[in-house]
Amino acid sequence: MRGQKSVRMKRVDRFLMVTVLSAVISMVCSGCTAAPIIGAPLNREKLVDGAYEGTYERWPNKALVKVTIEDKTVVNIQILEHRALKGEKAELVIPRRIIEDQSTAVDAVSGATNSSRVIMNAVQRAVEKAYQKCKY
Repeated sequence: MRGQKSVRMKRVDRFLMVTVLSAVISMVCSGCTAAPIIGAPLNREKLVDGAYEGTYERWPNKALVKVTIEDKTVVNIQILEHRALKGEKAELVIPRRIIEDQSTAVDAVSGATNSSRVIMNAVQRAVEKAYQKCKY
């Protein structure tokens, strides 16, 4: 009888372990989806010259940027903070693309999609601050 309880307990333990492990993997993976793109081409008529900071976070990535606007044009994007597991290559490419296209919705860097989108979204948040200063 004692051997049967032991086998039964091992099955229950194994079932519980598999169930808990599956739940943990599911939670972790659901947080790994790429950030949505919240940006768009810039409305240059509403841009107010100045320097603005923006931040955006989508686990495991985070970006804090400083955006400089001159003559209603984004002329510089400085990445003040970027937390990334493997997306460092987006740090140089994405700001350049945003400045070239005058849009916060540009092509992501292959292999660094989430980092690219987090940087784009941080820039969009900074640009939204410039829009809020617009008088009309």
